[in-house]
Amino acid sequence: MRAVGLLNARKVETLTEPGRHADGGNLYLSISTNGGKRWVFLFTLNGKRREMGLGSGAKGQVSLASARTKASDARRLLDEGLDPLEVKRTGQIPERTIPTFGKFADQYLAAHRSKFRNPKHIAQWEMTLKTYCKPIRSMPIDQVDTGAVLSVLEPIWERIPETASRLRGRIENIMDAAKAKGYVTGENPARWRGHLKTLLPERQKLKRGHHAALSYDDLPAFMVELRSRASMAALALELCILTATRTSEVLNATWNEFDTDKAVWIIPKQRMKAGIAHRIPLSGRAVEILKSLMRLSHNEHVFPGNAKGKPLSNMAMAMQLRRMKRSDITVHGFRSTFRDWAAEQTSFPHETCEHALAHRISDKAEAAYRRGDQFEKRRELMETWAEFTSSVSG
Repeated sequence: MRAVGLLNARKVETLTEPGRHADGGNLYLSISTNGGKRWVFLFTLNGKRREMGLGSGAKGQVSLASARTKASDARRLLDEGLDPLEVKRTGQIPERTIPTFGKFADQYLAAHRSKFRNPKHIAQWEMTLKTYCKPIRSMPIDQVDTGAVLSVLEPIWERIPETASRLRGRIENIMDAAKAKGYVTGENPARWRGHLKTLLPERQKLKRGHHAALSYDDLPAFMVELRSRASMAALALELCILTATRTSEVLNATWNEFDTDKAVWIIPKQRMKAGIAHRIPLSGRAVEILKSLMRLSHNEHVFPGNAKGKPLSNMAMAMQLRRMKRSDITVHGFRSTFRDWAAEQTSFPHETCEHALAHRISDKAEAAYRRGDQFEKRRELMETWAEFTSSVSG
């Protein structure tokens, strides 16, 4: 949404300072050094900055209301892919053509490129939209209906469900944008609820062995609900997710393992599955959780149970999931969620992600040459992970 209305008629009449004064929506009152006023519309087309004059801003000439109308007309032409300056020069609006799905998808991706977190994410969009959408890329986008969308999704829906689900969402976004541009009308053919959900089988939850895991796409919304739960088990589960650790590593944690000033957690080797001490860089949110618990603690355990000197039950976090009616996922599965997110949504090296999970290096030759634990790289990784878990906008 473009903000407009920054100027008013009185201000337009009394302004004298040379320069461009924004009204919003690409409309400016330009004042020259000799006091001359004129309205200009600034825009970018094909990567080039352009300026279109809309008339004199002097008293009795083009009013603020008229300038806004002209700017609105110019924005409408831009939204339709037309050059306002060319339309002004010729006095004619070219006959509108409907782009193909492929062309519009490429334009959509180019326009939204700056919003992606990393180049790998962009590459994934490009690959899926070009490889799997071949059946519809040459179709005019206003002819892409439910049958066309199904022709793309059905061949991969059960074979590669995670990719198919993301592709469906991408097609839905593109069709929404085409509707906003006026190229298509009616319901979005890629919509899931109340539409494709009735035509395609429910996607199976991601699994790793017997540990059912939440898709990382669903994690931010899950975290909103988790953080609304005021319980020790909910905080333990959140810390477990933020640090990509195991149940026992969190529930048996003691205060002497943490340095909140340096934002470090060192789990001693006797508590680690691999028998090697594990340094964990703590994100800002993880430190926040610990400090909130520290003020209330009179126990050596970070997450004390009801029995004196004992931590929370080993089932505490699993029971928290049950109370949230999420028996379809497991606590351990969040490590898989983290690993899939790191691999598919970030450009952090494989070994950095493996260190974050405290995995042993199976290749002895590789292990011999890799002496550090990539702590600083992991600090950046875990902070990025924490930001992702909080990425649902209000």
